Amino acid sequence: MAQRTSLFEERESLSGDPLAAQVRAMIEELGEDPAREGLRRTPERVADSMRFLLSGYAQDVAKVVNGAVFAEPYEEMVVVKDIEVYSLCEHHLLPFYGKAHVAYLPHGRVVGLSKIPRIVDVFARRLQVQERLTRQIADALHQAVEPYGVAVVIEAVHLCMMMRGIQKQNSSAVTSALTGAFETDEKCRSEFLGLIGRA
Repeated sequence: MAQRTSLFEERESLSGDPLAAQVRAMIEELGEDPAREGLRRTPERVADSMRFLLSGYAQDVAKVVNGAVFAEPYEEMVVVKDIEVYSLCEHHLLPFYGKAHVAYLPHGRVVGLSKIPRIVDVFARRLQVQERLTRQIADALHQAVEPYGVAVVIEAVHLCMMMRGIQKQNSSAVTSALTGAFETDEKCRSEFLGLIGRA
């Protein structure tokens, strides 16, 4: 009887969470029993995970930067490399992950270094394609700091390529987005690629 009460209470709690209810329905549709011990709390866990992984929709770059742009007469390249990136492919809802390398050329203003990975996360924690993610990061940093230019390179592996479809385990995708001087000045672009080890 105690077990029935527990299952009833669990179903009642799920009824208040439409996302968890949909996960439960998906589990049933795939032929599993969401009431069995190992799956009883899975709908809630998946719902919580998805809300975290897609929390970028609720974030705004201006609030993330939060005034951490400072007047500074430094005009040499600033590079933050090997930023961990985790995102979800919008076509299959499978993860892709890798590293982002971000650079900018200050024009009288610098941004707090910790804000650059935060900007990456704002856009990575959405349903994405790697190409758009790369461009969004570059455009957002350019708008926030108004530098001479921004460069972003992302190297990532995609589970939708590894686990299904073509099933290639050793493939990675590299995307880039350039603004300002990085787009127009080959020397500037070459320096950036050298600093991230892609020259």
